[in-house]
Amino acid sequence: MRFRRTGPVGISTDPEAFEAFYRCHVEAVTRFMARRVDDPHTVADLVAEVFVAVLDSAHTYRSGLGSEIGWLYGVARNTLSAERRRAVSELRLATRISGRRLLDADDLSRMEERLDAESPARRAFEAMAGLPDSERAVLELVVVDQLSVPEAAAALGIRQGTTRVRLHRARKALRRIPGVISPTVMEGLR
Repeated sequence: MRFRRTGPVGISTDPEAFEAFYRCHVEAVTRFMARRVDDPHTVADLVAEVFVAVLDSAHTYRSGLGSEIGWLYGVARNTLSAERRRAVSELRLATRISGRRLLDADDLSRMEERLDAESPARRAFEAMAGLPDSERAVLELVVVDQLSVPEAAAALGIRQGTTRVRLHRARKALRRIPGVISPTVMEGLR
């Protein structure tokens, strides 16, 4: 197939131009990466990332500033630098957690039991997230922080009557959601 090379500028909108550009330069980019990276999978990934970046930055190419291959190697260097920063960051993270003990089967079993036991509380917090801020604030102060209604009213700077109304609305909204809070707990909320 013959093609007219117009440089990288037109490749972001013309699939045939991109294919021609890719075929013309893929070997050079692969060699560039293979000289710097010793893992074949990483090289293949980086070459693909370079050409994705080329599509995004084709409009930045200026023929007066250098050759196509020079510009392409600049894109490849930036891609490689980003990969190295990501790898260093990943290594730092792995180093930070390497000293921590992994969970064994017994730990996992206890954790699953704990998660199951706390599922009503998670559903309650999810339900509370759907409440208006004013009602949620009162409910948290009274139920979670164990303040009295007068104390919650003082903390929020509102009247006790307003606090009671908001608390009533919040409890009513939570009662409508099945399984969020057990009936015994709800009795304590009255």
